Amino acid sequence: MYRSMKLLITGAFPASPQQCDVLRENGFSLYFQQDERGAPACDFAEMDAVICNGLFLYHDIAAFKKLRCIQLTSAGLDRVPLDYIRAHGIALYNAGGVYSIPMAEFAVAGILQLYKHLPAFREHQKAHVWQKDREVRELCGQTAAIVGCGSVGTACAKRLCAFGVHCTAVDIVRPTDAAYEAFFDVAHIADALKTADIVLLTLPLTDDTRGMFDKALFAQCKDGAVLVNIARGAVVREDALSDALSAGKLAGAVLDVFEEEPLRENSTLWDFDNVIVTPHNAFVSDKNHERLFALVLKNLKNAVEG
Repeated sequence: MYRSMKLLITGAFPASPQQCDVLRENGFSLYFQQDERGAPACDFAEMDAVICNGLFLYHDIAAFKKLRCIQLTSAGLDRVPLDYIRAHGIALYNAGGVYSIPMAEFAVAGILQLYKHLPAFREHQKAHVWQKDREVRELCGQTAAIVGCGSVGTACAKRLCAFGVHCTAVDIVRPTDAAYEAFFDVAHIADALKTADIVLLTLPLTDDTRGMFDKALFAQCKDGAVLVNIARGAVVREDALSDALSAGKLAGAVLDVFEEEPLRENSTLWDFDNVIVTPHNAFVSDKNHERLFALVLKNLKNAVEG
C-alpha cells in the first residue's frame, strides 16, 4: 500500500468505478471536480496530485499549496504554467503516446481522402451519379515532411512508410526511428518543404512555433503540396493558409485544429472543396481510456515512490 495522497480527478478523466477502486487500493484518496471551469468542489489547498486537462487555465495553481504531481490528459503542455511547475518542483506528466495511434490513423485517412478524391465520390453517391475520376493520385513514392517527430509524428511516419512514402523528419533533434529517411533541423525547415508533397504538423505549440506557418513559409512549400495539421491550430496562420489554398499553392489540407475553436462560422476554411475540417477529433479512439489509465496509474505510483 502506498502512502495516502489526496488526488483530484477532473471531468477530463472520467474514471470508471473499477478504476477508482484501483486508485484507492493503491493508497489514493479521491476527490472530484467535474467541471474544470467551475467553482472548487473541494479544498484545492489540500490536494497532493491532480489529473486534469485545462484546470489551470481557470484556477490559479498557487491555490494548490501541497501539489506534488500533475497528470495531464493531453499530450501538449501549453495549458499549464510551466515556469511555476518547474520552480516548485512539481512532477508533471503528459499523455504522451496515448493518442499516437488514432492520430496517425486519422492523418493517413485524411491524406487518402484527398489523394483519392473520396469527398467528391461521396457527393456523387448522394446524387446517384456514376462518374469516373481519372485524376486520383498514389501515395507511393511521395515525400512527406513530418514537422515534430515525437510519438505522434513517428506513428504517422511508420504508417506512411507502409504506403511507400519517403518520410523526412523536421525537428530540433534528429530522431532515431528507421521510418525517417532524411532529417532537417527546424531552422532549415524551408529546405524540407521544397520537396515535400505532404506537410504533416505534429509539433508542440510554444512561443517559437506559434504562427510558424505564415505567408513566407507557405511560399516555400512545393507547389501542390497537401497540409495536415493535427498539432495545434495556432501553429498555422489561418489567413495565410486560406491565401495559399485560394492561390492553388496548396492542393488541399486536412485540418483538425484551429487558431480559435470551435472554428468560427464565417471562416473561409469551411468552403474549400479540397479541405477536410474536423472538430479537434483526431485523437479520439475507443482504446484511449484504457491506455490513459495505465499511464496515469504508472505515473502516480512513480510520484509517490519519488
